[in-house]
Amino acid sequence: MSTTPRQVILYGDSLILEGVRAALADRPDVALLWLDPALKWPLETISARCPAVFIFDMAAVGTDFQVALLQQPGLRLVGIEPETHQAVVWSGRHEAAVVAADLFNIVQEPRAPA
Repeated sequence: MSTTPRQVILYGDSLILEGVRAALADRPDVALLWLDPALKWPLETISARCPAVFIFDMAAVGTDFQVALLQQPGLRLVGIEPETHQAVVWSGRHEAAVVAADLFNIVQEPRAPA
């Protein structure tokens, strides 16, 4: 079992993302980075960090944002729609994100091979 924390990046300023941040902040198995939502195109930061999971507010990004991030090998994208509390995981699944704890399983899943 690996003791290296999984890199998780959060991007956006919705209340649900703040809840996710609070829920993940004290987990020793997660290295959490909150990106300033004022960054309109944080791809360089994301690429440099090589996160396992990128959780973002879908209202804070354009549609081309996800397509650009899909070029990162092994990166799991989780878009949260703040109004419906739905999380879209870019692996073809839809998950309810009623509480931040619902995302723990997504964050903990093994990274896909590059």
